[in-house]
Amino acid sequence: MMELPQSLRQKMVPNEQLGTWAWPRPLVFTNGVFDVLHRGHVTYLAAARERGAALLVALNSDISARLQGKGSDRPLNAELDRLIVIAALESVSFVTLFDEKTPCELLSRCRPDLYVKGGDYDIETLEETRLMRSWGGRSLAIPFVTGYSTTALVERIRGA
Repeated sequence: MMELPQSLRQKMVPNEQLGTWAWPRPLVFTNGVFDVLHRGHVTYLAAARERGAALLVALNSDISARLQGKGSDRPLNAELDRLIVIAALESVSFVTLFDEKTPCELLSRCRPDLYVKGGDYDIETLEETRLMRSWGGRSLAIPFVTGYSTTALVERIRGA
């Protein structure tokens, strides 16, 4: 495989090192599969980044993505490919992978100031919100960009 440019490699943080980094503050944290990148993802990540000094994206690994119940054939793009695409975005400061169903372990290790999810989530019901509040962090749902979904895009392609 081709050597990755330094500009991408420097954004990739092994999740076992999350607790050892001196993060820029305020640190904003989000997570997701980000399988087929689309306008909804890009505008969401840009909006998340505007809320802090840095944005850390925890990317669901292939194993974790399958735990999300989106289908046995998902994700369409392998975790390394998704990691590289997310790292290439200007709005993303750091990116890491995780294998669990939720990023709670990662949140505990890096203790961000703000946890964000898309407006299609009820932020008050998430385990991540309870965890964030345990150290004085906040959680925020960023308004959902209607009409953009990887699942809908995949269904449209398959139906064509």
